[in-house]
Amino acid sequence: MVTATPTRDEVWGWLGEVADPELPALSIVDLGIVREVKIGPGVTVALSPTYSGCPATEVIEHDVIEALERHGVAKVAIERRLSPPWTSDWISAQGREKLRRHGIAPPERSVACPRCGSVNAVRVSEFGSTACKASYRCGDCSEPFEYFKCI
Repeated sequence: MVTATPTRDEVWGWLGEVADPELPALSIVDLGIVREVKIGPGVTVALSPTYSGCPATEVIEHDVIEALERHGVAKVAIERRLSPPWTSDWISAQGREKLRRHGIAPPERSVACPRCGSVNAVRVSEFGSTACKASYRCGDCSEPFEYFKCI
């Protein structure tokens, strides 16, 4: 339990433990949706959803509040930022590697199979398991995979 006012670094560390509900291999910090942390009074966290209609936005906001309250923060406010809009450029290098390790091709100029690295990939569907991913199949190893779309 935190008895003193937490530091920004402490809060960023705690937020780094909050998983994205649609991509649980990534934290919301890895995904780049945490835009700012303000301290005092209480803690305000600015979040940019991956897109304005993202169904996970409210779940993420709830998870942030719950995570900070678990660490003793009594007053938590969420600021939803739509401008500038989130971009896949905000995904951290660590987040891109986590996507690869979990079989999802991270957003890049060319779509590469996360299993064998081949760029001989064919889009099967514009939409994958979520609206922010597309379904692909590798032309070399024949494995299906999802690609996190560049936004």
